[in-house]
Amino acid sequence: MTGVQEVDQSVNLDLLKQKMANFAKERDWDQFHSPRNLLLALVGEVGELSEIFQWKGEVPKGLPDWKEEEKVHLGEELSDVLLYLVRLSDICGIDLAKAALRKVELNAIKYPASKNYTNSNNGTAEAVDDHPKAP
Repeated sequence: MTGVQEVDQSVNLDLLKQKMANFAKERDWDQFHSPRNLLLALVGEVGELSEIFQWKGEVPKGLPDWKEEEKVHLGEELSDVLLYLVRLSDICGIDLAKAALRKVELNAIKYPASKNYTNSNNGTAEAVDDHPKAP
């Protein structure tokens, strides 16, 4: 038992941004939270997240074979990545929620649903033309 209570409230990026800003201010950590430092911390957390999957091979969705403590650990590392990303975006003056929605819209244009995508031999997605031109 960690003494941390489960939070039963709606969570959004603005709430996380506020909580992270308060957390840093209460500890006088703003002096350390430059964009560069936050980015390097984020990269370190992505490395820790990667370690969890490093020797597991392909893992099915839902992680059915994982122990509960492995899933809790994964949640903690995913949270570290998210929290550093939220803090970095705040320090840089980027509205992360708006930027993410814009990116989804740009991806919808770049990768239209009218095309089929297949997994190529090298593991990347390739567009397949549903209506090839006649010779």
